[in-house]
Amino acid sequence: MKISKLHITHKEKTLVDINFEIVSSLALVGQSGSGKSLTLKALLGMLPSSMELELKTESDFELKVGETLSFVPQNPFTALSPLTKIRKQFFSKSANVKELFEKVGLDEELLERFPPELSGGQLQRVIIAMALESNPKLLLLDEPTTALDSITRTLILNLLKKLSYELDFKILFVTHDMISASDLCDAICVIKDGNIVESGKMQSVLQNPHAEYTKTLIEANFANREFRK
Repeated sequence: MKISKLHITHKEKTLVDINFEIVSSLALVGQSGSGKSLTLKALLGMLPSSMELELKTESDFELKVGETLSFVPQNPFTALSPLTKIRKQFFSKSANVKELFEKVGLDEELLERFPPELSGGQLQRVIIAMALESNPKLLLLDEPTTALDSITRTLILNLLKKLSYELDFKILFVTHDMISASDLCDAICVIKDGNIVESGKMQSVLQNPHAEYTKTLIEANFANREFRK
């Protein structure tokens, strides 16, 4: 699918003006204030009323939140009601919920627990299961591993990659974390000041970045970790 135009303005000032294509999994990477969060909100229909959006897509499906489009937020601890059992926070019938739990590697008995009784990794799997309820065509990820330790982070990223192949959905991963982006996605767009400054296949960009901004992000993220072609 292609986002052929995503243009956000506020009081006639352009905040974001980008386009990109998601073949299978794409990381939109940038620092705070780069425009990546505004892009995410635009696709979710969550922009403030003071902002104007022009959005053009080329796809075999229409972007509809809760149907073809699902969302996994950054913090699983604040995404669920702490006083409601997990099972009652799903929309699906019990049989479907059990199947969703199996897909994300959770035991059915956790459905009868309250969110504070689960670990961060378990809660993020619950959120992923909820996002899969509608059998989406596109899954938006907003830094879903930020609150997790490194081991759990790797498990969640591997799970998302596995599910995207098995259930045939595309991924747009919005993040500042170049390492997580490289672990999950095949392609990357680097955004700065509301514009794409570099894009391409993940390993190609990592190995041969052209924009100085991209080089800075790579150096900051991979200071203590090597990467290979």
